Amino acid sequence: MEEGSQITEFGKVFIYLSIGTLLVLLTLFLGKFLSPKKPTAAKLSTYECGEVVQGSSWVQFNARFYVIALVFLLFDVEMAFIFPWTTIFGSSELIHADDRWGWYTLAEMFIFIGILLIGLVYVWRKGDLEWIKPTPKIPVLHTTVPRAVYEKNNTITYKIRPFGTIPTTVKEEVPTRHEPASSAPKPAFKPKFSKKG
Repeated sequence: MEEGSQITEFGKVFIYLSIGTLLVLLTLFLGKFLSPKKPTAAKLSTYECGEVVQGSSWVQFNARFYVIALVFLLFDVEMAFIFPWTTIFGSSELIHADDRWGWYTLAEMFIFIGILLIGLVYVWRKGDLEWIKPTPKIPVLHTTVPRAVYEKNNTITYKIRPFGTIPTTVKEEVPTRHEPASSAPKPAFKPKFSKKG
């Protein structure tokens, strides 16, 4: 008589995920606990592939690198798909077992490469692979403000004052009552404290 398992399939998945999570947390904790902590200026600086660091690492990143990386990734994956095709197409045993293997894999690869080349031509024709755009498009604003107002604002030179306290040119008012002028401000309200008996 065959005995059934006490754990359901979902229970097995739960145990697998729990053990995997515990192992990841354990290795992170051990790395944090056992690793030496000796920060130096060289260790805390930005790594520039062995070059001397110049400036800050917070620089503007050109978005065109992203498009080039996507095209590289696309054709890199294509090479991973071409490798199995070459092993089948180059195997004389599979070709002699059935003559259709060679032609089928050849046609399949031509379709696959053709789809990728159509995508590459589309991106190329759209101009996304050009590093410097040949014709910059200047935005046109439709506004009722005359152009002379913009030109006048652009030609105004402003007097730049040094940073510091601004001298007051307004004379201070003399108090009308004969009260001594105090430097401390008066409170806007009078707090009332109640004593609990």
